[in-house]
Amino acid sequence: MTATPPTKDANTAVRCAQKLREKFGALVTEPLEFRGEITVRLTDSERIAEVCAFARQELGFDFLVDITSIDNYGDDPRFTIVYHLYGLTHNQYLRLKTDVSEEKLELPTVVPVWKSANWHEREIYDMMGVRFRGHPDLRRVIMWEGYPHHPLRKDFPLAGKPTDLPEMAFSETAPLVGGPFVTVAGVKDAASREPRSRPPEIDKKEAGNG
Repeated sequence: MTATPPTKDANTAVRCAQKLREKFGALVTEPLEFRGEITVRLTDSERIAEVCAFARQELGFDFLVDITSIDNYGDDPRFTIVYHLYGLTHNQYLRLKTDVSEEKLELPTVVPVWKSANWHEREIYDMMGVRFRGHPDLRRVIMWEGYPHHPLRKDFPLAGKPTDLPEMAFSETAPLVGGPFVTVAGVKDAASREPRSRPPEIDKKEAGNG
């Protein structure tokens, strides 16, 4: 099934999409509705941060639900990045989509707009290989640094690829004994405890190497 033009202008989701078009013109497509959800597409991914800032500051989308990525394998542009927005005051959702070519593989970060974008962008970078320019800490979150592949791409085999583990996997603390995937107890704040945002120097300290 394909999306269709909205049949009604109920509350704010459609109206907010129209306000995006009023502000940014042809950069934002006409809103489409599918199963009650409103989607607009940005034709220039380089302006995604600007559009997202307007959506938050002027349209009330103060909660970033998620950022996801789609591998349009065989098509050009190859990747689609999808931003799922929600407004806590008006109780409406809005989906923003923009495309990134395989040759470019980069678009601006939206971390200055929503801090929660930090984790979502790192995951997309790790799994799809799309970089986010200006991200404060663009490290991998599942695979190790130096891993040459991106496992969620459609050309990556389901069974994986043979890969030599880095030497550090055998010379430093194992991941399930205080490593980068495990919550650290007794630290001063949640940011230091959370494995997805914890800086590498804290891992070394907890492992007795700092």
